[in-house]
Amino acid sequence: MSNLWPAESAEVCDSQPSADVVEEVSPVVADVGSITVRRLLPRRARRLVGPWCFLDVFGPVKQSGRKPMDVPPHPHIGLQTVTWLFAGDALHRDSLGSEALAVPGTLNLMTAGRGIAHSEETPADATGALHGVQLWIALPDAQRGIAPAFDHYSERPHVDVPGGRVTVILGRIWEVSPPGRTFSPVLGAEIAADRAPRLVVPLDRAFEHAVVPIDAGLALDDLRLAPDTLYYLGIGRDEVCLRVEPGRRPRALLLGGVPLGETVLMWWNFVARTTEEIVAAREDWQAGRRFGEVRGYPGARLDAPPYVARPVPANPMS
Repeated sequence: MSNLWPAESAEVCDSQPSADVVEEVSPVVADVGSITVRRLLPRRARRLVGPWCFLDVFGPVKQSGRKPMDVPPHPHIGLQTVTWLFAGDALHRDSLGSEALAVPGTLNLMTAGRGIAHSEETPADATGALHGVQLWIALPDAQRGIAPAFDHYSERPHVDVPGGRVTVILGRIWEVSPPGRTFSPVLGAEIAADRAPRLVVPLDRAFEHAVVPIDAGLALDDLRLAPDTLYYLGIGRDEVCLRVEPGRRPRALLLGGVPLGETVLMWWNFVARTTEEIVAAREDWQAGRRFGEVRGYPGARLDAPPYVARPVPANPMS
């Protein structure tokens, strides 16, 4: 998805890992067309979790005869996009000629590198249901200028554990490591509890981690976890133990990665290192250079919003 309410200037996102903490990061909520979006990254309280730099939760919504998602062609640089759905479907098209339908359990992974354009929309024959997340991974400085690419994975492996199931979206848990090209150590997983009192997932002590409950009914120690809220867990943990309320079957996202160790600038759909890089990418998009054309989308592409270069960027999402 596009960042549909960007600041007029870039956000400075520093890597600031903390050790073995629990920080609650509440979302900013906005209605985008017919769907509600809750932004959890970047926020003033927490800009990055490992290399994860952007997290929107959208839906749930069910609207018969309507398209809950309709994001026209727009550009990206310096990142990877991860589309993961809990309900519904979303059709991806990009300027490489890729076309792939995301449904629950599949992964759409797009590497922007030096530049790509794409669109995402609910297919015309869909049910109107939609619930999922859009995530961005900041590419390390050494790889952010690579050639763009797109990969669709029709299934992701899962691990049945006492108390539920863990689906590995990206990275490795219990030596389960599905295909998916990434450029820094990273973890993404969906946790689904199954009416058990607790569920334990091992963690890599070198990673920063965060838990994002999708449903009510989870607690971390004595802290009841609110849905669509990010709980930053810091580094240095061996495991996360989630308590489950009786009779509930809640889900959560688990995100992690080695601290990026770099400062990035984020504006609109660009993850960059300098203002000049952002200005050049914006000018190229407006002039029809670099990013290519998304064929098959039934409509006009997005125009870039105005950009103002400032030494200390404003952040209306905080």
